[in-house]
Amino acid sequence: MAEKKEKLFDQFPAVSTEEWKAKVDADLKGVPFEKKLVWRTNEGFNVQPMYRAEDIENLKTTDSLPGEYPYVRGTRTENDWLTRQEIIAETPAEANAKAIEVLGKGVTSLGFKVKNADDVAILLKDIDLTKVEINICSCIKQVAEVATALVAAVKAAGAEASFKGSIDFNPWKKALKHGIEYPGDIAKDAIQLMEIAKEVPGLRLFAVNSVMFNNAGSYIFQELGYALAWGAEWLTMLTEAGVAVDEVAKRIKFNMGISSNYFMELAKFRAARMLWAQIVEQYKPACKCSCKMMAHAVTSTFNMTIFDAHVNLLRSQTEAMSAALAGVDSITVTPFDATYKTPDAFSERIARNQQFLLKEESHLDKVVDPAGGSYYVETLTASIAQEAWKLFLDVEEKGGFNANVNNGAIQDAVNASSEKRHGDIAKRKEILLGTNQYPNFGEMAADKIVKGECKCCCGEKAEGKGLSTKRQGSDFEELRLATEAAANRPKVFMLTIGNLAMRLARSQFSSNFFGCAGYEIIDNLGFNTVEEGINAAIEKQADIVVICSSDDEYATLAPEAFKALNGRAEFVVAGAPACTEELQAQGITNFIHVRSNVLETLQAFNAKLLK
Repeated sequence: MAEKKEKLFDQFPAVSTEEWKAKVDADLKGVPFEKKLVWRTNEGFNVQPMYRAEDIENLKTTDSLPGEYPYVRGTRTENDWLTRQEIIAETPAEANAKAIEVLGKGVTSLGFKVKNADDVAILLKDIDLTKVEINICSCIKQVAEVATALVAAVKAAGAEASFKGSIDFNPWKKALKHGIEYPGDIAKDAIQLMEIAKEVPGLRLFAVNSVMFNNAGSYIFQELGYALAWGAEWLTMLTEAGVAVDEVAKRIKFNMGISSNYFMELAKFRAARMLWAQIVEQYKPACKCSCKMMAHAVTSTFNMTIFDAHVNLLRSQTEAMSAALAGVDSITVTPFDATYKTPDAFSERIARNQQFLLKEESHLDKVVDPAGGSYYVETLTASIAQEAWKLFLDVEEKGGFNANVNNGAIQDAVNASSEKRHGDIAKRKEILLGTNQYPNFGEMAADKIVKGECKCCCGEKAEGKGLSTKRQGSDFEELRLATEAAANRPKVFMLTIGNLAMRLARSQFSSNFFGCAGYEIIDNLGFNTVEEGINAAIEKQADIVVICSSDDEYATLAPEAFKALNGRAEFVVAGAPACTEELQAQGITNFIHVRSNVLETLQAFNAKLLK
């Protein structure tokens, strides 16, 4: 008699989405499901609290394998991305020595900034150009000479067939940064570069530097939409000039940023490959291989901070992980101290090791597209693709990337997003750990900031309209640096009284609130009477006294404390009690709570207290 086998899950009936929602609705006790659990992204679409197989049934993103058109699952059948380091040094010889050193420490891709074409040979001395990717950024005026020198070095090494690298030809850089249009003929100069590099097919020439939008504070769909329009501008411009689309597409390199929105960024790169493949396909290439996107990913500087700078390591680690799981071609991890000085040997080593951890300990390079088939990530990929595509079409309808950069429309849109994100940081709708939430109260940062001069060789100052350069935490950093520079560091005294749970919760909230300005925080376990608390505050020479209690007790305790303080320090109520209007009628004007604009509130206190 054959043994009867029973499958475990056969014992449980399938549960439909409607049944799940019915259970959730019951638990929510009348609160609308859409309001409580569905959130609206900055990218313009809703995210559900759960996804099921039915959500991806009609998505085309699941129809292909890694390495297959439209490359949503990757352009390769393996995931061994290149680990790139930007080489920073005083002289070409020092840069060469540093490059050789880091190549011995696991780096497989190098980035150089080149001032003169004569420096190229020095920079590349004793570097095996058949094995190491070389990426060069130079002033736009010297890009042809630098490209000529690089090609000469590649030929001298006999590496024409195997060389991989890029020249950062970005004729829109000054327009994006400073509002200065490119003075020459872009197509003519691009064709000249292609002629110079014709014997080195692996040399990418035409940059799509959407990392500029990321670092300026763009939203994810904006970076992707504008990157696609940028790439399409290269295709249109050069094919109209008579160059075959296959030749153009294989010379384009996308340098994209990575923000800390983990799953969104992972989905962004998948969507980018899919949309770019479809764009190139419309130009009728001879080979579908021309539809492959080469994507280099750089961790963001927009969200990096000066205070609690080691938190930058956490941000860049998750960012690098997003890009690695998404299957990009190479990654640069920005050293954690880059916001306030030239990265040193320690921070550069840590940045390298962040990628090595992902490879050697997490083995992310051993799996291709691990997110493939994920109900959540596949849905995000389709949603981001949809919003980015709308923006791409809008740019095309308004004349294309070149026109929208030169008239400032793209810069205006990105700057508007940056302003919105700065506002969200001010109100704690977005959190920068250690900056607008949970600051290190005792940290001082002014002494570690090393201000360097711009080393760009273009010799031109910023003018006109360009992308914002303000990091997301810069306003809070300005507050704290002002506090450090002041003759007196304001003291904030927590007058904790009444209900134990509420006074502890509100003293913690208030400590974090005022700590964001670098004020000295004096917390307390609790006082038996208002008089006792006020006397202790005066003894400590407090500049601000924050009463921390329950809403019910504020009606009597707050007026008593305000009267006892008698103007000897600023008086603040922690919370937004129902009796707020009554307290205001008695002269109490300062209230801090979860709906407060933290930045504006602290700026007002700085104006009153700093001398």
